[in-house]
Amino acid sequence: MGQSRRDLSKDRFASRWGLILAALGMAIGTGNIWRFPRIIATNGGGTFLIPWLIFLATWSIPLLIVESAMGKAARRGTVGSFTKLVGARSTWKGAFVGFCAMAIGFYYSVVTGWCLKYLWMACTGQLLGQDPTQVWTTLSESPGQKVLFHFLSVSIATFVIFRGVSGGIEKVNRVLIPALFLIMMIAAGRAVTLPGSLDGMEFLFHVEWARLGDYRIWLEGLTQSAWSTGAGAGLILTFSVYARRRQNVVFSSVMTGLGNNSASLLAAIAVIPTVFALMPSAEAIETISTPGPNSTGMTFVAMPALLQEIAGGSTFFLPLFFLAISFAAISSMIAVLELGARNFADFGVPRRRAVAIVYLCTFLFGIPSALFPSFFSNQDWTWGLGLSVSGFFIAMAARSVGQRKLIEEWINTAPGWKVGARFAFLVTWLIPVQLFVLFGWCVFQSVTASDGDWWNPLRTASLGTAVCQWTVAIVLFLSLNSFLARNQKEIP
Repeated sequence: MGQSRRDLSKDRFASRWGLILAALGMAIGTGNIWRFPRIIATNGGGTFLIPWLIFLATWSIPLLIVESAMGKAARRGTVGSFTKLVGARSTWKGAFVGFCAMAIGFYYSVVTGWCLKYLWMACTGQLLGQDPTQVWTTLSESPGQKVLFHFLSVSIATFVIFRGVSGGIEKVNRVLIPALFLIMMIAAGRAVTLPGSLDGMEFLFHVEWARLGDYRIWLEGLTQSAWSTGAGAGLILTFSVYARRRQNVVFSSVMTGLGNNSASLLAAIAVIPTVFALMPSAEAIETISTPGPNSTGMTFVAMPALLQEIAGGSTFFLPLFFLAISFAAISSMIAVLELGARNFADFGVPRRRAVAIVYLCTFLFGIPSALFPSFFSNQDWTWGLGLSVSGFFIAMAARSVGQRKLIEEWINTAPGWKVGARFAFLVTWLIPVQLFVLFGWCVFQSVTASDGDWWNPLRTASLGTAVCQWTVAIVLFLSLNSFLARNQKEIP
């Protein structure tokens, strides 16, 4: 029997730490362990840390706070929260926010599948004595394997969703997140003791101030911060629908942002020094700094090599690491699927049927990313950058209700940490200004580039392909705005 809407409304996290761990599970995943090391490596090493940290404080954490407050106040998903709190005319914005997260989920499930494949190989001994680079190359050239494990990743996450919030999502993350931090600390500690690893640490933390004039470093800093924390994606908004009344959204959001960045740094310390320990410095810099298959698979090449250097690593730490990264990836997939299911539930679809719809869509729409690396890269670029548009919509939602309502009725409704007028200024003014300045800079640099191909929507990582796909989505949801606003159901 499907779970009724009334049963769904009563499902809550058992404690405030249950929500925080679920939010960390949402944030900490392959975005930290797989994406962050390659993004920092291809964007100047330590130079990239400056915009990344700036955007954590001025973009990601503030948006996480607003999202958490919206979900808790509205008790609806992304579409319904905009309708109820901002107004029916803004429903399309909530639909775009939700779709952006789902679009990321379509290819993120492929990455999760890679993690599961490596877990299987680690547990069965198939990684022992093998060249990690060759193993990664073989997987990259095996479309059938990638589709199979993409299917498994979506299936496992769906199973947890079927068990509900407190009985599935919360219980899983209470075990997975502490285990992940422990394993990453062990891996990072071992990496920095390998011969040659100090060159990697220097690359990781050395700042080239002149490179801060490159707009792509700032754009990637914003994208990575939003992508990894989930800011602007509506994921923590969805989890906050199930928060208890006394949940302090400021505390939980700050803990999510800081915990996420700590995990990212641990992952980078574990991966990048290992690459330098495995090859000469000049070759290592070229390998990790050049976008392409080598940097994309850097974590999957470096970590098997590292963990086999630890006593007992081949039989214990190697399977344990890929178990942890698989669980971290699954926990993020859980958040994406829950977002989709919650939005369908707000339109009166029984929960189990809603989960089944999201499950089928994620599998089918993820197949192209599993089969075609160029399509995967295009979607990663387009919708990772699209989180900045989603974040802008959330900031505009906060601005539209006014400072008093934002602070007193949305955010400061529970005992504990509070925000004031400066926070309202940050969300309603500074975030939009950051976005306009950064995009203006991006457009100027793209238009004046020598290749003149910035507008090409068929180019893998052009500004044109991102804007084209965003426009299609926005036009679609604008045309459906009245329908979406009118057909939502009030869950008792």
